[in-house]
Amino acid sequence: MAHIVVVGSGIGGIPAAYELKDVIGSGDKITVINNRPYFQFTPSNPWAAVGWRKREDITIDMGPVFARKGIDFIPSAVTAMDPENNTLTLENGDTVTYDYLVIAAGPELAFDEIEGLGPEGGHTQSVCTIDHAEKAYTEWEKFCADPGPIVVGAVQLASCFGPAYEFAAIMDTDLKKRGIRDKVPMTFVTSEPYIGHLGLGGVGDTKGMLESEFRDRSIRWITNARVDKVEAGKMFVTEHDEDGNEKRTHELDFKFSMMLPAFRGVRPAFGIEGLANPRGFIIVDEHQRNPKYPNIYAVGVCIAIPPLEATPVPVGVPKTGYMIESMVAATVQNIGEELKGGQPTHKPTWNALCLADLGNTGMVFMARPQNPPRNVNWSASGKWVHLAKVAFEKYFLGKVRRGSSEPFIEKYLLGLLKMHRLK
Repeated sequence: MAHIVVVGSGIGGIPAAYELKDVIGSGDKITVINNRPYFQFTPSNPWAAVGWRKREDITIDMGPVFARKGIDFIPSAVTAMDPENNTLTLENGDTVTYDYLVIAAGPELAFDEIEGLGPEGGHTQSVCTIDHAEKAYTEWEKFCADPGPIVVGAVQLASCFGPAYEFAAIMDTDLKKRGIRDKVPMTFVTSEPYIGHLGLGGVGDTKGMLESEFRDRSIRWITNARVDKVEAGKMFVTEHDEDGNEKRTHELDFKFSMMLPAFRGVRPAFGIEGLANPRGFIIVDEHQRNPKYPNIYAVGVCIAIPPLEATPVPVGVPKTGYMIESMVAATVQNIGEELKGGQPTHKPTWNALCLADLGNTGMVFMARPQNPPRNVNWSASGKWVHLAKVAFEKYFLGKVRRGSSEPFIEKYLLGLLKMHRLK
């Protein structure tokens, strides 16, 4: 009998658990461990931060769902990992042993790396969790009653830029609906070397498309930006030139700010040589398996991927839903092979696909593979992308509620994109 433990119940962890259920034997067991009792559909948080979604719209209590699937669920954080003895220690005091471990824990939010950053003791808002998005919405309503300047973007070492672009455009759209956009100067601050870099060196014409979008929406921008500190109502930013030299400094006044932080990896994996890199991201090989501890797999944002290229201000590499789905599929197939006495043979594709909602329109990009040179390097925009993201939200939440193990992005979303490109 094999015991497979999945740490994390997000966009990577839940599909991993569901798909593993299809490949394990009758005597095998799956346990999911997560620091929250609910699933949150993170891509919808920018909508929640302006009141377009409520918590109940985009969260699911996972205890009953896992029970119906015959999957054990422990809603407690992992506080320590002992890969030598295949043991996890939990915040509730329990210990859990495993035969195979799948780490899908997502990121740790590194607000503390910049003075004054973040919604917990800092002066900026976040859309990284539903708790943060709800707090941002409270502050948003106060702001709209007394509007002023906005600063939005992503700090140095951030690796998820899409939600910053989305939230800038969503705020613009919401302010126009309220009839107060003319009272709100907006500045986008990013560590990217140019608008639309996205940590990927750009995809298709993301640079031109997003610059055009920002010009149309009267959003000015500062790139190659390092956020030095944040005070109440003021952000201190150093802009760099293409060689990484300091170019100028900015003191940006704001009445509302949302800045995406840098990510760190898995806290209980910190300092475990061979398991995680210095920032806690899990090291994996071409089969999503840790080289030192081969019964440990990892998927999603928590894995270590080196930056695509050197940039004047450091940026991280995003992990999109399409990429995560391929990581999950390879991991599940490889564990299935091991359970049958074989060796892992499956590799993820690591392609990038992102649907970015821009409030009243949207933008999509696809990079296959993620790093250039690419076989597909494509981007497009239009109202249809907004509608596609809404459809993706509804389908994925339905998939989680039903306990469906059917992969979605490869089969359905790529079909939608193929149809669009053929028009």
